[in-house]
Amino acid sequence: MMNLALAVAAAAALSIPVLAEAPRVALKLVAEGLTQPVSYAPLPDGLALVVEQTGQIRLIDEHGKLADLPVAVLTNRLSALNLGAFDERGLLCVAPHPGFASNRRLFATYTAPRRASAPADFDCTLRLVEFVVPVGGPMQVDLASERVLLEVDKPFSNHNGGRLAFGPDGLLYMSVGDGGNANDRGKRPETGNGQDLSTHLGKVLRLDVSAPGKYRIPRDNPFADGKAARPEIWAYGLRNVWALTFDKRGQRELFAADVGQNLFEEVDIITKGANYGWSLREGFQGFDAKAPNTPPTDAPRTGARGEPLVDPVFEYKHTGGKKDPEAVGISITGGFVYRGKALPQLEGRYVFGDWSRNWALPQGTLLAATRPADGKGRWTFEPLTVTAPSPLGAYITAFGQDERGELYVLTNGANSLVAGKGKVWKIVPAE
Repeated sequence: MMNLALAVAAAAALSIPVLAEAPRVALKLVAEGLTQPVSYAPLPDGLALVVEQTGQIRLIDEHGKLADLPVAVLTNRLSALNLGAFDERGLLCVAPHPGFASNRRLFATYTAPRRASAPADFDCTLRLVEFVVPVGGPMQVDLASERVLLEVDKPFSNHNGGRLAFGPDGLLYMSVGDGGNANDRGKRPETGNGQDLSTHLGKVLRLDVSAPGKYRIPRDNPFADGKAARPEIWAYGLRNVWALTFDKRGQRELFAADVGQNLFEEVDIITKGANYGWSLREGFQGFDAKAPNTPPTDAPRTGARGEPLVDPVFEYKHTGGKKDPEAVGISITGGFVYRGKALPQLEGRYVFGDWSRNWALPQGTLLAATRPADGKGRWTFEPLTVTAPSPLGAYITAFGQDERGELYVLTNGANSLVAGKGKVWKIVPAE
């Protein structure tokens, strides 16, 4: 965990105001013994689902305990994983339908083996699927009910995205990474995927899944007619969104934490048809694929069609393998706007984290961002002081939010797919 002195020094170098004492919270252990937990989704009646990247969907029961029996095991449907090593593929996210209590529909994303129609040199195919959970008996997915709704072929194993969120409009939003490798230049390097409207890669998609087993294009999607772009696209110019979450109150905005490359991590508020700049920009800075460690002097302000590039609400410097006192961490792990009651000091703030300050060591950091009082300009952010456990001593892999607006942190004790080192924590007041 980043200590306060280091946080103040880093914030000063970045011109980020930090309180004399950062907000204090504690983490209460909810579940352990997991393998790389990457998604948390609440269900009715106090239940919740937790996704293990290796293919299991687990249930946290009404007593807050991890059930012994998985809700689903999808391991044999996944692309081959590097077990015991770092890998971004696997089972990525789960999202119950807003009407789950009555329709029992459950959506998930995972990387499947490369489908036959994909280019022969591609790595895998990202799938959006739907399942049904039968009524009666234990909470178990009917694996035979699977319906594949959407497939996106990926040239490389990394930058999958796959985050899911149902909006206040009842529609399903999905992030898709830029395809992997680096510099948004893959096996067909003529164009970067983030700016290419003919591909789903590097986008946020918006789908109408009101009818079981299929999706429709919402009529108000920005490219709904399919003439200038893929009609599923809601926003573009994104690298690898690792958290796609709606504010439960306020303006019900859609927040996306976009993992950066060598220099900057960012958080965006996603709006209809907006271009967030990748790979013309990284954060607020210009980006040059030929010199990724040296931002161009003048950051582009428009895309290829003359459309304005939309700024993130904030960015921070990324350490990579360097010891940089200005850096916050290696890879942003996006979170939620806090709307619970237990932590009034965090009300309305975007609570998030960074995976770790060091690739080889579990040094995840919890942070909170605050909107400017006038609602304009860049947000400020600061570390949260975690009083217990201290130090946290884990990589932060994801966040969750329950129906009451309280937040959960998912962690892994290793930087790899190692069994038993994953935990789920609830953020609670410090004693």
